[in-house]
Amino acid sequence: MNPLKGIALKLCAVVLFIVMSAMIKATSDHVPPGEAVFFRSAFAVPVILTWLWWRGDLRTGLRVKSPMGHFWRGFVGTTAMGLMFAGLGLLPLPEVTALGYTAPLLTVVFAAMFLDEKVGAFRISAVAVGLTGVLIVLSPRLTALSGPGLEMAQALGAVLVLLGATCAALAQIYIRKLVRTEETSAIVFWFSMTSSALSLLTLPFGWVLPGIGELALLVLAGLIGGTAQIFLTASYRFADASVIAPFDYASMLFALIIGYVIFDEVPTVPMLAGAALVILAGIAIILRERHLGLQRDRAREVRTPQG
Repeated sequence: MNPLKGIALKLCAVVLFIVMSAMIKATSDHVPPGEAVFFRSAFAVPVILTWLWWRGDLRTGLRVKSPMGHFWRGFVGTTAMGLMFAGLGLLPLPEVTALGYTAPLLTVVFAAMFLDEKVGAFRISAVAVGLTGVLIVLSPRLTALSGPGLEMAQALGAVLVLLGATCAALAQIYIRKLVRTEETSAIVFWFSMTSSALSLLTLPFGWVLPGIGELALLVLAGLIGGTAQIFLTASYRFADASVIAPFDYASMLFALIIGYVIFDEVPTVPMLAGAALVILAGIAIILRERHLGLQRDRAREVRTPQG
């Protein structure tokens, strides 16, 4: 284990994912979300295949034991991506990032519902605090539901991002099921393949011929997204999840910088305050998970051979 290397890889992944989102946002006025999903997924495949070949995991990465499990993970994950990309076209990048933090909170809820995981009062309270933060971020959008066209569009964007976060949380549930029987390399590869294929279903709904600049951004978004996925996966080889997971929230800092410099987006007080609550709740849940994991490890150590 090399925690510093794991943290560095995780931060690289976080930065690359935000850069990818900014590229998708830059094309969103002309390129529909389904088409953006195709470029993001299809151009990640060569990067992932190269990574699997380099690691000697190409055969493992192509082998599946649960085809329908991969399909449903891909379906839900592709839906999440499409909804998030649609939201990027309607909302500031930092706000989309803040609302996206709803996903890990909902994962706790869904894990209790669908995986029968025990969720104590501490984590329930943390989720409640986090969802309160989400409502604070949403508050300006909720009051704009009866406002002019732009405000209505932003309210719709907030709804789309929340739906995307919900789908992302469900995708995490499918991943937790898949890791019991599938290799991580297979999960990564087949998600890109599935999302590439599913995105083609949106072709009849208004795909456009992108300009040279837009095409370059879309291709780069796919290549960068695939690279970010590899960095993210590799980070867990060098450090425990509880060590590197809090660095997910560094994405807010990068989103604020890119949003301000590239898109001239000035963060609002409700957005910052709500995001702070969501981040605190997320970190509290991560620390609690780490504490429970340490308790389980100690319990296993003191057991007799008969259990």
